[in-house]
Amino acid sequence: MEKTASAISYKKEDAAPRLLARGKGKTAERIIAIARESGVAVFEDPALAALLDATAETGEIIPVWCWEAAAKILAFVFARDKTYLKKAN
Repeated sequence: MEKTASAISYKKEDAAPRLLARGKGKTAERIIAIARESGVAVFEDPALAALLDATAETGEIIPVWCWEAAAKILAFVFARDKTYLKKAN
């Protein structure tokens, strides 16, 4: 099965997380590599990545049916990265 990756972000002024990047195969590998090189947490959720790849457009708010899964991931990442919380406030 081909690897799929998505990158999401959340800003206070947005209603929900946005899809920053998505891709399969080599593009997915590059998304993951860029995240790791940049010190961004990588959280593996193949089902959510596949769903975002199939239903969301890059740069747009993610679909409502993905909000709960994305919120759990972002909560995990934010709790793990206390420096992000300091920058966001």
